[in-house]
Amino acid sequence: MNRTLAGVALGVGAAVLIALVSWWAGWLQFGPAAPMPHATAMAGGAQPGAAPMPGMPMQGSGAGQGEHAGPAEHAMEGNQAAGAQEAMAGMEHGGAAAPAADIPADAVMISPERQQLIGVRTARVERASVEHTIRTVGEVTYDERRVAHIHTRIKGWIEKLHVDFTGKLVEKGQPLLEIYSPELVSTQEEYLLALRARDSLGNSPFAEIASSSRSLLEATRRRLLLWEITPEQIRELEERNEPQTTLTLFSPIRGFVINKNAWEGKFVGPQDELYTIADLRRVWVLADVYESELDYVRPGQPAAISLSYLPGQEFTGRVDYIYPYLEGETRTVKVRVVLDNPGWQLKPDMFANVQLRTRLGEALMIPEDAVIDTGERQVVFLALPGGHFQPREIEVAGRFNGKIRVLSGLEEGDTVVSGATFLIDSESKLRSAMGNMAGHQH
Repeated sequence: MNRTLAGVALGVGAAVLIALVSWWAGWLQFGPAAPMPHATAMAGGAQPGAAPMPGMPMQGSGAGQGEHAGPAEHAMEGNQAAGAQEAMAGMEHGGAAAPAADIPADAVMISPERQQLIGVRTARVERASVEHTIRTVGEVTYDERRVAHIHTRIKGWIEKLHVDFTGKLVEKGQPLLEIYSPELVSTQEEYLLALRARDSLGNSPFAEIASSSRSLLEATRRRLLLWEITPEQIRELEERNEPQTTLTLFSPIRGFVINKNAWEGKFVGPQDELYTIADLRRVWVLADVYESELDYVRPGQPAAISLSYLPGQEFTGRVDYIYPYLEGETRTVKVRVVLDNPGWQLKPDMFANVQLRTRLGEALMIPEDAVIDTGERQVVFLALPGGHFQPREIEVAGRFNGKIRVLSGLEEGDTVVSGATFLIDSESKLRSAMGNMAGHQH
């Protein structure tokens, strides 16, 4: 009798446990269900007309009369408990998760609530046209190929100035000054004597005498030419048949006098620079480019020049030359931009804003704040289904207007984290460390 009562009590207890697990699993999956029958009702047996609950023995049957629950009941209990655990996991992670086989081992799981709390943002990897713009400053200066330095090749005194102040615009061939030189006067006299000798002795029956007269004339003529006496001035000397007391120097180009070192009465020689004349119809802008951006500069590429005193106006030039040395103090390289200067608006020694644009074609682009730069490598977090994020090492090449060009490690259409990247990285490292600690404890 006591053994029979113990068996009945054990069967009823198993039935109660199975019913509780089934009710809990159903509530998690489908929400609140019908009220749970009172334990005393289950203990006293099924109510009249009510269907028996799953796992409970039928009245009058042998099951539960002194016997434990069978294998079917134990299997049902295990399946229902596993279902309840899976449902609880789904509730905690904000929905159904992706199959475990598709999630990499190094991925970290973050619930939607926590993503919203830490401000996670994502962006797609897109293919776009890349244009790199270098913004720098430069200085307007003279085109060295359009500057003339005026010297005299004879010694003498400046007798008269035709251009008497710095900044004056002179035309090509315009007289600059006149120099009195005793040496020039004596050479002109020698030339006139050689000319008369050639005329009188050039037809001599003695070939040596005729040849000598012609040689003397040519030697004197070459000396005058070496002193920059023009052929026209020599013809005038022949027509005038008397030496000219002064030598006139003429401007070889059209431009502005930017340096003057001449005044009347000054004794000058070949070593003295009398004038410096610059043609300002074309100027240079020397821009400073950092060595890290030098790879984006090419000879011939366009350059946009703007000045603070001419707001809204832009001049277009081209890169003419990249200097072969580095400025040690600023770690920059001089880049020479050549541009026309209509109306002489660009004045030497002015500061200018320079923009150099380089088109690099199409490339994969991601936001700049999506990349974690460790100094040795660049890492992004790839967004996977089910709230998983996987660290991915990539190779990048340059920053362009807030975005980074990706060379390898990602594909077009991938989604990466662009906000709270460092927080996800910290959580990933923390969970990895905790997993290692748990492994050592086991």
